[in-house]
Parts: sequence; structure tokens; C-alpha cells
Amino acid sequence: MSARAGMVQGAARAGARRRTAIYLSRNWPLYVMMLPALVVLALFHYYPMYGIIIAFQDFNPGLGFAGSPWVGLQNFEFLLALPDIRQVFLNTLVIAVGKIVSVQVSAIVLALLLNEVRSTLFKRTVQTFVYLPHFLSWIVLGGILLDILGAQGLVNQSLGSFGIRPILFLGSNQWFQTTLITSNLWKEAGWATIIYLAGLTGTDPALYEASAIDGANRWDQILHVTLPSISGLIILIACLDLGNVLNAGFEQILTLYNPAVYATGDILDTYVYRAGLISAQYSLAAAVGLVKSVLSFVLIVIAYWIAVRVSDYRIF
Repeated sequence: MSARAGMVQGAARAGARRRTAIYLSRNWPLYVMMLPALVVLALFHYYPMYGIIIAFQDFNPGLGFAGSPWVGLQNFEFLLALPDIRQVFLNTLVIAVGKIVSVQVSAIVLALLLNEVRSTLFKRTVQTFVYLPHFLSWIVLGGILLDILGAQGLVNQSLGSFGIRPILFLGSNQWFQTTLITSNLWKEAGWATIIYLAGLTGTDPALYEASAIDGANRWDQILHVTLPSISGLIILIACLDLGNVLNAGFEQILTLYNPAVYATGDILDTYVYRAGLISAQYSLAAAVGLVKSVLSFVLIVIAYWIAVRVSDYRIF
């Protein structure tokens, strides 16, 4: 009996090897095409992770990774004792959540409005104008905003013609976060509508016809046909956005902020930049970056778990 079982297992292994060989003979070009991307991923994403060791050292560039003294969790203890780290963390959450909510809500509204437009030319023209800011870098947009929102800029000159005193949009802690969220909305809202417009194309036209027969007007159709048809997509995007609540927009804030608004504009990424590259506190910057990476990983796992449970969204 054991000999027969061994023969069966041997035949099964031989069959598996044969199927593998056939599969590879047919698909090896695809793996060769994928190889450069894997090499780039390994060199620029996985190999640099060795630098995490800096967070546990009193790092000295002259001594390198091997020669710098090991301090364990001392950098993390120092990080938690910093008086401004809680404010930096709070700024990151407020700005990131404000950006996510404003962009997604505006994208849904804009997609619903564009879906109601019957003129193809007008619809394409509007889409072109609202998509365009997404393709401009924050360096370009930052220069534009600095000119427009400055004390002598176009906005303040317009306000002055109505007798309103100039507003320091980029120099006041009261206005800076609102300015960041609003300018990001201008840049990204149009681009975010693409996925919702794609979802709306899958709505069954028969549902609109049936609702019209029942006496529904356009507003009723939006509430009871259009929105329910993309409700699963809205929930999915909301779940996936959970993984980005610690990404408040480094490029935008670095371009627009200044010491006067550090209290409300400094986020984890800019704090890492100032501590690591400006103040040469490499170990502290690495500790902040590692904490952010761990928290972001946890949030991504939670977001994926929620997406699987709510929308049956799976990567694997």
C-alpha cells in the first residue's frame, strides 16, 4: 500500500513539474518583461529599507551604519517627549482628512452633474478644464498661489475694492489649513471624478426608464437610481482612502508654508525634512519616518479588511 502511494505521489509530482514546464515555456516572455520592474523595485524600494537602522542609532554620517553607536529606542523616547510632535501629528490628520473628504465629496457631486449633461462637446470641455490642474506640479501651482494669495495679490486687491482688509492666506495660522485644503481641492477634484464617471457608465438605462414611468423626475432619479448604482464604489474609495490619512501632501506644504504657520502647517513629512536635512538630526528624522510608516501600514491593512467586508474588494 505504501509503495503504491509512493508511486502515486511520484506521478503527481512529475505531472506538476510537467505542467510548470509547459506554463513557463508559454509565458517566459512575460516574466522577462517584468524583470526590470522587479529590479527597480528591489533597488529603490526594498534595499533602502536597510536605512531603518538609523532610527535605532546615534547616526553619524562619517561613521556610517556600521560605526554609529546603537541607542535602541532612545530616539523614539525623545520623539514622544517633544512638545510639538503632538501638534504635528494633529496637523497631519486634520489636513489629510480635510483633503480626502473635500475631494471625494466634490468629485461625487461633479460626476453627478457631468452625468446629467447631454451635450458631449460641453461635457468634454468642462472635463478638460477640471482635469488640467492635476497635471501641473505643486512648484508651478505654488508660484501661482503665492502671487494670487499674497498680501498684494489679486485676491486681496479684489477684497480691498470692497473695503475688506487684506487676509494673510499663507501667513496666518487661522487661514493656512483652509488654504491648503481648498487649493488641493482645485487641483485634484476634477481628476477624482474619473472613477465615478466610469462607475456611472455601468448604470442600467432600463432603471431610468422604469423610474420615469413611475413619475420620477431627474432629482428623484439621481437620489434613487444614480447614487445607489455607485454606492459600492463610494464605500470602496472611502475605505481605501483610510490608508492615506497620514499623507497630507509634502510637496504642496513645502512649497507654500513658512515659519509663521509652522503651528498649523507642519506635518510629519515636513517635520522629517526639517529635522533630517535642515537640522541634521538624522536619527530623529528616521524615527519619525518609521513611526509614520508603521502606522500607515496598519491603516492600509485595516482599510483592506474593511473593503473586503463591505465591498468584497480583493487584491489576491
